[in-house]
Amino acid sequence: MVALSCALPARAQQPSRTHRIGYLSLPSRESVEPVLQVFLRSLRDLGWVEGDNLSIAYRWADGEAQRLPQLAAELVDSNVELIVAPAAAAVLAARNATRTIPIVMVFPADPVGLGLVASLSHPGGNVTGTAYSHGAGILRKQLQILKEVVPRASSIAVLASPLDPLREIQRREFAAAGAALKLRTPYIEARGPEDFDGAFAAIAKARAEALMVAGSSTYLRYRRELGEQVRGSRLPTMYTLREMVIDAYGLMSYAANLSEFIKRSAVYVDRILRGARPADLPVEQPDKVELVINLRTARALGLTVPRAVLERADEIVS
Repeated sequence: MVALSCALPARAQQPSRTHRIGYLSLPSRESVEPVLQVFLRSLRDLGWVEGDNLSIAYRWADGEAQRLPQLAAELVDSNVELIVAPAAAAVLAARNATRTIPIVMVFPADPVGLGLVASLSHPGGNVTGTAYSHGAGILRKQLQILKEVVPRASSIAVLASPLDPLREIQRREFAAAGAALKLRTPYIEARGPEDFDGAFAAIAKARAEALMVAGSSTYLRYRRELGEQVRGSRLPTMYTLREMVIDAYGLMSYAANLSEFIKRSAVYVDRILRGARPADLPVEQPDKVELVINLRTARALGLTVPRAVLERADEIVS
């Protein structure tokens, strides 16, 4: 992971004016409030206080990706100094709206493949920030762990959003990972609650014995509705966000800790507002992937999580 140096708040020279930034998000504020508060606290630690020397123009798409281009245009028209954009869809909308205003991306997968940056070490444009580009290796690991917990499974369905910019790459990578593990991986798409009934009917028709939810950030706003579907299906489910394990009846997650890693995004905001150019700030990636296991869900499903898996867990919800 590339580290960015930053002055401690006590030593940092306090800005003499109020700076205005934008925050463009696909989910609703309610669905990401805990993570947002981590981000705001991190900004305060760096000397930036909302309502004092920092003004934030929020734009929430409430899960409707088609609204992102218009919301991004509104931020550009309001003359913000930079735009914070969590996840790939928001970053792409912001980048399409401006090639001059700095954009701090938060955790999109494969920003090089999406054309957002020239390279992780030398972004070269107006976009930088944090990314999550472990690629097909982590998808295989997620399926492998789920297979260890459900050894009888020969079919693990993948639930994904058709709105995910990387869905075709993701589909191919899951298919390759499944083939390597001798698993069928039927790929089912759903935008949101209006599609969940049909998606889970398709999952049942495919005779899946476990479920992998891809791109979980897409479903953050709907995690309770999704959780009810997962509960009804009684499928052991792997997510890519810890929050989904806690709130959406998930069995496990295997991914970077987004709530912790978003602190690094505040460092980029700080550096840019103090004069750094996005093109010169390397993109940062997590150096740790965490395994979270919900034993309450395991007991409800009648599953015994193997000791070898439990011993690898970073967090156990009991």
